[in-house]
Amino acid sequence: MKFISPEFIRNIAPQLDLMNTIGGGVAQPRLRVDQRKQGVILRVSMPSVAPDTFRVVLNGQNLTVYGEHRNEPSDSTVAPLFVQTLDMPTNLDLARIDAVHEDDELLVRIPFKRPAQREIDVRPADEE
Repeated sequence: MKFISPEFIRNIAPQLDLMNTIGGGVAQPRLRVDQRKQGVILRVSMPSVAPDTFRVVLNGQNLTVYGEHRNEPSDSTVAPLFVQTLDMPTNLDLARIDAVHEDDELLVRIPFKRPAQREIDVRPADEE
């Protein structure tokens, strides 16, 4: 004898997840930073989070990545599923950040700053 139907579980699961999150529970994403020749890639993987619920916010040198939970797309009740804030090093070009959701991962790509290169004139020591 089945006491709980699969349909009931599908209908109640989002509410339970929301209540768990509001009650202090945390959904744990997998976060990885890969360094490449051109810059770094911040990879956030959380299979249960839809691509349109990820948010990326840059405030000064702080980069915050978070995901939201909405029971329905039109629902005004929003609960954070995860929040991760990282202090960005000064050698990254924060003006050229981009983010894309690809293969069930959020990829935040941040290039290195291009080195400021200039030639310095060498003059004789007796010139001032």
